[in-house]
Amino acid sequence: MGPRSTLFPVRHVIALDVGGTGMKAALVGDGGELLHQDRRPTGRERGPEAVVEGILDFAEELRARGVGRFGEPAVAAGIAVPGIVDEADGVAVYSANLGWRDVPLRDLLAARLGVPVALGHDVRTGGLAEGRIGAGRGADRFLFVPLGTGIAGAIGIDGRVEAGAHGFAGEIGHIVVRPGGAPCPCGQRGCLERYASAAAVSDAWAAAGGGPGADAADCAKAVASGRPDAVRIWQEAVDALADGLVTALTLLDPRTLIIGGGLAEAGETLFSPLRDAVRRRVTFQKVPSLVPAALGDTAGCLGAGLLARDLLETADPTEVTA
Repeated sequence: MGPRSTLFPVRHVIALDVGGTGMKAALVGDGGELLHQDRRPTGRERGPEAVVEGILDFAEELRARGVGRFGEPAVAAGIAVPGIVDEADGVAVYSANLGWRDVPLRDLLAARLGVPVALGHDVRTGGLAEGRIGAGRGADRFLFVPLGTGIAGAIGIDGRVEAGAHGFAGEIGHIVVRPGGAPCPCGQRGCLERYASAAAVSDAWAAAGGGPGADAADCAKAVASGRPDAVRIWQEAVDALADGLVTALTLLDPRTLIIGGGLAEAGETLFSPLRDAVRRRVTFQKVPSLVPAALGDTAGCLGAGLLARDLLETADPTEVTA
């Protein structure tokens, strides 16, 4: 996004979305507008301590950019990270991808920036954005399910996302849909994400004839052209996903079910059979609206901005800790 000059101070927050390979960042105005966007590699090959220092440096650069372009520093910051996150205490507990354990990331950022900071789980933060300003806007209850390397979920209730008592709420990818099935790294067998994630479909299609390097998008194209092996693999994934989603909607009764991630990019190749499969499985349950995510890979960053703006409603912006 190009430079923008201003004659008057512009109140804004810093938003950071940290992934296994890259970081996305934005300066977000009071109306939710993206005033500035930036990306850079996470640098996980340098080790967890270097990753944390890179996050802090990136945030400090964003603060300086805000002062230079908008006449004042950011008044708060929000950051979304993967893995196990203790949002209440502001601690990044564990991430296999980034290699860190028990990082007090909220306090480290607050000390570096001098403003209140909110820390969130990447999927729940993305779900917050989809629920408030994306595909779930206006829904009092929603479930956001991104289908990527794994499958996670975010349970939306009246404009917020439920973390659970221990930070594990929404882990729909570890609902067992095929008892005794494929082993999962979590220790169970037959977990949903072993059958219906983008990674699972990619692996199945590569093994079945898609060739080395074939991915879920290639499988979706083969389904559209009617290749029998692709149709079989795709239907198995859809059936497993429908089983997991019906279990979730039986427990949660969402008004809107938002599907995102790489597999959702197949559009109606996914959504048409998935809606049919869900309808076939329900009995007394109400079928929610089943819709594609609207915000793409910006959801985590936009959600981090929402977390930061929420702090301003409950805390004095001059305080350092959230």
